[in-house]
Amino acid sequence: MLLKEQIENILPLVEKPARYTGGELNSIVKDASKVDVRFAFCFADTYEVGMSHLGMKILYSLMNEREDVWCERVFAPWIDMEEEMRKADIPLYGLESLEAIKDFDFLGFTLQYEMCYTNIINMLSLAKVPLLAKDRGEGDPFVCMGGPCAYSAEALADFSDFYILGEGEEVNLEVIDVYKQWKKEGKSRFEFLKMISAIEGVYVPSFYEISYNDNGTVKAIDTKYDFVPKKVRKRIIKDLDKVYYPDKFVVPFIEIVHDRIMLEVFRGCLRGCRFCQAGMIYRPVREKMPQTLLDSAQKLIDSTGYEEISLSSLSTSDYSCLKEFTDGLLEMTEKEKISLSLPSLRLDSFSMELMEKVQKVRKSSLTFAPEAGSQRMRDVINKNITEEDLLTASKTAFEGGYSSIKLYFMMGLPFETIEDVCAIADLSKKVVREYLSLPKEKRSPGLRITASVASFVPKAFTPFQWAKQDDRDTLREKQYALKEAMNDKRVKYNYHEAPVSALEGVFARGDRRLSKVLLKAHELGVKFDGWSDQFSQEKWDKAFEECGIDPKFYTRERSFDEILPWDMIDVGVTKEFLIREAKKAKDAITTPHCREKCSGCGASCFGGGVCFE
Repeated sequence: MLLKEQIENILPLVEKPARYTGGELNSIVKDASKVDVRFAFCFADTYEVGMSHLGMKILYSLMNEREDVWCERVFAPWIDMEEEMRKADIPLYGLESLEAIKDFDFLGFTLQYEMCYTNIINMLSLAKVPLLAKDRGEGDPFVCMGGPCAYSAEALADFSDFYILGEGEEVNLEVIDVYKQWKKEGKSRFEFLKMISAIEGVYVPSFYEISYNDNGTVKAIDTKYDFVPKKVRKRIIKDLDKVYYPDKFVVPFIEIVHDRIMLEVFRGCLRGCRFCQAGMIYRPVREKMPQTLLDSAQKLIDSTGYEEISLSSLSTSDYSCLKEFTDGLLEMTEKEKISLSLPSLRLDSFSMELMEKVQKVRKSSLTFAPEAGSQRMRDVINKNITEEDLLTASKTAFEGGYSSIKLYFMMGLPFETIEDVCAIADLSKKVVREYLSLPKEKRSPGLRITASVASFVPKAFTPFQWAKQDDRDTLREKQYALKEAMNDKRVKYNYHEAPVSALEGVFARGDRRLSKVLLKAHELGVKFDGWSDQFSQEKWDKAFEECGIDPKFYTRERSFDEILPWDMIDVGVTKEFLIREAKKAKDAITTPHCREKCSGCGASCFGGGVCFE
């Protein structure tokens, strides 16, 4: 029986079969016999999550622009589908061809979140591809990994043939060109990895030897061969006006998490929040011109039929041409009855004018991110906003007809006290008071303030990469204290489960010895760790115990002179800068943003962006 028929036979047995069929508007089907390279773009979560990812949309379309390449999408099947696939012996397949990806040339995984790591191993197992890189033979696909977590994904080093670090538009195609040459010459897998290790942004973990001290810390990171770079520097695109951007998105049959057009306004962030990995690894800021964005918007409106446009960036209100661009965009969207969504707005730049633009066609929800309850903690993390900024923005929103606001905070931050945690409740209640201060006739009914509190996880390449992470018990105590302090029914309090955050912290700053823990967790049936109904602390405890590894080793405080597991990676931002920022955090001293004053972070080494404005 053909694989396609086998798939069709099991679809009536599963929830949401449209996740697994392909065939959506703007999906790209080619003749496999007429392409030289087949690339499976793998997202290690459900279809609804993966289809919302902008990076996949860009690279999928970019690779498929080439006649010699066919890129297909692959997502992690949900529990019910995996069960039926294993029963029917159906291997993991590409959505466009419905053919087994074990016969493809590349399996490329994007690493968006540490809690997807076990899904990657499970997907390799479902694909019937050897899990460990050392076990793959000449007929097996190359497994590569990229995305934000790739900069410090040493826990996956044993499973990955190579990593692509940084922005992929150029480097992916360079790797494909080398692959075609290698294939023609009939060389070994080792030779291919040697050839691509010369490409800036490509990191081959098997070419590095890691040794350890008696106390478990890294002793040295050595290269195994003379041709291997001591440090691998990330790739960036300097000119975003010239970089490829799709004029079509695949339009799903079912609702996805972000079901709308996404316009990437700029890359990087000016602000330098000390907890934020994205703000460091995506430096320097590079913007697109308004006309470039407007041209993309019109093409995507015409090709997708979406009724909402969302602007994508780490801090949309920092876009230097925001007024000019939003004026032009509103001219286009109003006549088409398309709403505009502006996420990532800073409190200190929220205005009545901006709010009116957001709700011209349809009122969407508002989200503000104070991040910490007390001013001292906001200074520690270099948030550079005040309580007054939040209350002014909230009042402006309430006066403009909003009655629902989401507030994002963190707990477990370095140098935090229980008073700082409880200040989250005080600040949330002050937002309620701003609403109540308006005359009744001027308030929109149905006040709803939601305070979502994430648990802080120290990340690589941030000033807090050396910080101790709160353990589960400490986090639970803080969560309970905040719940007690949040005694106002008008504020809904949400928080992340402490065990998941603790595990995320282990893999965020882990080393290669964790590969065996991931393998053991996979054997125990662990997957979809980011989904609360699937997470199993018991299985993880067993995996660590059987591997003889104490997870607390990875969440401890580290000294500035300790060799870090990711020290062979260069993101441009220097370790000296991060140490300076870590010391300033201890004294609650803030650093101005990039346009205000250059702080010498090192990102100018790329020769472009805000560093040269």
